[in-house]
Amino acid sequence: MRSLSYWPPLPLHSGVIHTVFTAYVQRWGCLYPWQPQTSHVFHGAEGVPLYGEGYRVSQARGTIIATYGITGDLQNQWYLHTLAHWAIARRFDVVLFDWRAHGRSAELSPVLTSDGLYEGQDLVAIAQQCRELGYTPPYWFVGYSLGGQLALWGAWYAQQQGVTEIGGAAVICPNLDSNRSLAHLGTTFWGRQFERAISRQLQHLARHLHRLHPQMFDLKTIAQIDTIAGFDAALVIDRLGFGSVAEYYAASSPLPLLPQLTIPVWILYAADDPLFDPCLVPELLAIAESNPALTLLMTEQGGHVGFTSDRKCQRLWGDPDYCWGIHRLLDWLAQQPR
Repeated sequence: MRSLSYWPPLPLHSGVIHTVFTAYVQRWGCLYPWQPQTSHVFHGAEGVPLYGEGYRVSQARGTIIATYGITGDLQNQWYLHTLAHWAIARRFDVVLFDWRAHGRSAELSPVLTSDGLYEGQDLVAIAQQCRELGYTPPYWFVGYSLGGQLALWGAWYAQQQGVTEIGGAAVICPNLDSNRSLAHLGTTFWGRQFERAISRQLQHLARHLHRLHPQMFDLKTIAQIDTIAGFDAALVIDRLGFGSVAEYYAASSPLPLLPQLTIPVWILYAADDPLFDPCLVPELLAIAESNPALTLLMTEQGGHVGFTSDRKCQRLWGDPDYCWGIHRLLDWLAQQPR
């Protein structure tokens, strides 16, 4: 772990407020709309079609393959669009995609999420297809929140399969242990509010899947979804062959993978992230200390996928805007060998 100078504006010193600001306020101020050059239909694990969009630059130093968190689509992810904007400015090719059951990928297939178990293989398959399409290696898997979990699984599968053109992964606030973090959410007032908000979005996602594929999804079952675990219990675990949500979360959480990774991985994590169990912080620090392949940046503040910087912090780093986490991620990628 490296200690870095970072501080948010004074009103965002609370991790809860910072998280709410990022999720519900900051998105309206995004100045960097995503303007892809081309669209693709990739084929992931077991041939599942996945919708993606790409942008290529001349003399690229590599390709970033990225997706978003637990809900959303390519059209409404301001943080992903900002990442793409600055990645292109730093001469990276960029491929963004809707992961399983999201956005236009949901239109192409009724296949549901698996929290990395298959999405990690999807990422490896997308990288291999990017090579055929002319995107520049090495390929870097990038994500935030649950998308960060998917990227870590992608790095794991790339390592297991010996795919040398995949450079590694860079993630911001990845979900590392679903069982513990969901249990933690239920212990605090704001945690319960966050889970209710996410659960409503998941029920909306499930209803959208029903409209697209009515023969595959039952509305009565969907109506009963009122928690994150409830979504997975109702729609996911039976299809994947798990006997319980706890068993599924234990299998899909990437924390046990981190000590075994030899492929380069960069993680930005805030100690005040209100969505995750605080007990994960010392464990993550200990893993990073013992694994030279893992670069961990741990900050005291930052919230969940926040890392908004004040003007003094921006001047210190020479950053062009307040998206401190994105600029540190791109700094690390720019330092990696081609």
